[in-house]
Amino acid sequence: MILGIPDPQIVLGYGLAIGLALACIVYGWLHWNEEDGSDGS
Repeated sequence: MILGIPDPQIVLGYGLAIGLALACIVYGWLHWNEEDGSDGS
């Protein structure tokens, strides 16, 4: 039992959700001001 959660699959779900959210934040931060080379159309 981790942090009072009896089912390890629930812990895995929370871990994946938090990990993916952090990955999205880091990706967005690293690519914040990149030029994509398109002209907007």
